[in-house]
This record gives sequence, structure tokens and C-alpha cells, in this order.
Amino acid sequence: MDRGETRLMDGRQSRTALRVQRGAMRLLRERYDFCCFAEVPLVNGRRADILAVGPKGDIWIVEIKSSLEDFRVDAKWPNYKDFCDRFYFAKPPELDPGIFPAEEGLIVADGHGGEILRDAEPDPLPPARRKALMLKLARLGADRIHALMDPDKT
Repeated sequence: MDRGETRLMDGRQSRTALRVQRGAMRLLRERYDFCCFAEVPLVNGRRADILAVGPKGDIWIVEIKSSLEDFRVDAKWPNYKDFCDRFYFAKPPELDPGIFPAEEGLIVADGHGGEILRDAEPDPLPPARRKALMLKLARLGADRIHALMDPDKT
């Protein structure tokens, strides 16, 4: 098991990004009954900031942008769309929502919660990709729990 895959934070996240992550995950859990994974490595080499699984098996990816500069330097976000049914950006309240593409979902969040400002259009995953992702998430979740229970053996 790769130690990097069991860590929820790898030191790359700013304090603002961590607050947005917490609020977006609270929103998805409390309002939509999603179970959320943070920092999920994908087979294309990218890492989803939040990957959420809904009660019917739908998969959403949320890409956190903590600043205008963070958004400007990121050209990789379209690569996440092949791994979810819906794609959202999440931003802190102070960041202008007008910088984000109008065709993508948008969440505003802080350390206490969040709101969906704009719904993402559904784009259903192919069944084989969904199955592979669900297996990966089950194993990732189990590995993360094991690392918490027995940190000397990870």
C-alpha cells in the first residue's frame, strides 16, 4: 500500500482549501447523504480533492479552488470528468464565482458548511468505469481505516 494513499492531507492543501473541503464534505453528507473521500488518486494520475458517493451509487467529484491564482494555473480539471457522474468546483465565499466555467457545477463552502450555487449536468459513467471506481474506493477506505488502527503496519 502506498503511504500517500492513506493520508488525508499531504501538506499541499492551504488552510483555505482545507476549510472549503470540510464545508463541501459537510454539505454533501448532511444535505445529500453522500459519503465523501478526500484526496482520491485516479488511474489517470490525477488526484480528486473530493470524491463523493451517493445513496444510489452516483459519483460526484469536487475540485477545490482556494484562490484566483489556484484556478488560473490549473489546466487539469477537465481530466476529472471521465471519473464522475457530476463535476463541481468548490470555492471559498470570498472568491468571485464568475471565474468558473458556467457549464460546470459550483459549490461555495467554508469550514462550517456549504451551498450548491449551480448544479452540474449529469454525465453518467460507463458501467465498467463505475465498477472499477467503486472497487478502488472500497479498498482505499479500508486501507485508510487500517492505517488509523495500525499505523505501524502501513
